[in-house]
Amino acid sequence: MSRRKLSKKRIFKKDPFYNNELIQIIINRIMKKGNKALARKIIYRSLKDIELVTKQDPIKIVEQAVSNVTPFVEIRSRRLGGSTTQIPVFINNERGVTLAIRWLFQASKNKAGNKYSIIKRLSSEIVNASNGMGEAIKKRDEMHRMAEANKTIVKYNVL
Repeated sequence: MSRRKLSKKRIFKKDPFYNNELIQIIINRIMKKGNKALARKIIYRSLKDIELVTKQDPIKIVEQAVSNVTPFVEIRSRRLGGSTTQIPVFINNERGVTLAIRWLFQASKNKAGNKYSIIKRLSSEIVNASNGMGEAIKKRDEMHRMAEANKTIVKYNVL
């Protein structure tokens, strides 16, 4: 049994412009070197771009994209006997949202073409994820496929 203290749960404030907690989490995730003003500018401009493209509320589009990308299971490596095996584990909602946001940003960064700004790439990835397409959705499907393939470990099976 661990003797370490449990870490306190961080409570995020709501975003001042959109009054949404998820947008604040996304801003904190994209922020680099404490430059929150630049992170806000990137997110707000990409939300305006999403609104222009889809003609819908950008907050609903972002929430739909994050819920589409959120995985239900995760693969954890565990040493059993002499070999390392991958065991599928159910994850809670907060971890799933964190992974979804991370995958959305990775997909937008890896998108081809530096001629487009990060704003355009991020907004297009969010729109694609809300429609059930894109690299982040492929990443989630790959994670679920790996979990399905490794569910044969009966003793540690959680699926």
